[in-house]
Amino acid sequence: MKLTLGFSPCPNDTFIFDALVNKKIDTGNFEFDVLMEDVQTLNQWALQGKLDISKISYGVFPRVQNDYDLLGSGGALGKGVGPLLIAKKQIALEKINECSIGIPGRDTTANMLFSLAFPSALKKEFLIFSGIEEAVLNGKVDAGVIIHENRFTYQDKGLLRLMDLGEFWEQETGCPVPLGGIVIKKKFEKKIQQQINLFIRKSIEYSWASYPSISVYIRKYAQEMSEHVMRQHIDLYVNNYSFCLGEDGKNAISTLLDIYAKINSSQPANSFSVID
Repeated sequence: MKLTLGFSPCPNDTFIFDALVNKKIDTGNFEFDVLMEDVQTLNQWALQGKLDISKISYGVFPRVQNDYDLLGSGGALGKGVGPLLIAKKQIALEKINECSIGIPGRDTTANMLFSLAFPSALKKEFLIFSGIEEAVLNGKVDAGVIIHENRFTYQDKGLLRLMDLGEFWEQETGCPVPLGGIVIKKKFEKKIQQQINLFIRKSIEYSWASYPSISVYIRKYAQEMSEHVMRQHIDLYVNNYSFCLGEDGKNAISTLLDIYAKINSSQPANSFSVID
């Protein structure tokens, strides 16, 4: 059985899926047609129902719930992992509403967390995540919300942190930050969904067993990142929640869905189940 699978080229995702897609673990009669894209593209594809299995931002999960179920493994949640609001010069937080802000995609969790912290900030520029630092540096936007490896590089470029949006979420909710999860189409029977979830867990176990060694596969897609930054990235975003959401993780997602409904003045989100 061949399934389409989408995730980002970031080290946390390639770390998680390396063993699965490169047949380092036994996947039986399952094969995977892999497409790597930035998370906003993956979000858009999920809205279109393009892929069988995909990494998505939890910020878009309420909009794809009718077509996709959530897997309990492979996602990114945690404390101290949230997006950062950065700028070229110090800006008082009460002035943010007047500023233009670079956001890594309309449907990202980063946009949702920024909206929670600054509901009246409407001057948003939706950009690919890797271009936000440059947009701030060249004055295209006054400030930007950064995710992924940019958390580890912004200071080297002379940029300043104005606010940790993940820390704000944690203070407001008491929950870990739900950044991204893995979804699978509802059309597949539960036995298949559970099998895919098990493969992801085994793939994580395989990568953990050889860590801190960085595989060729991870290095291949990490662009010009140093191995030190790759490890920082993996250490931050791959954790016990990636292996299994658990009750804390499920509660964090439920909280996000409730807040999403309030921010977007929509009906409360459908109840969700997790494929463990």
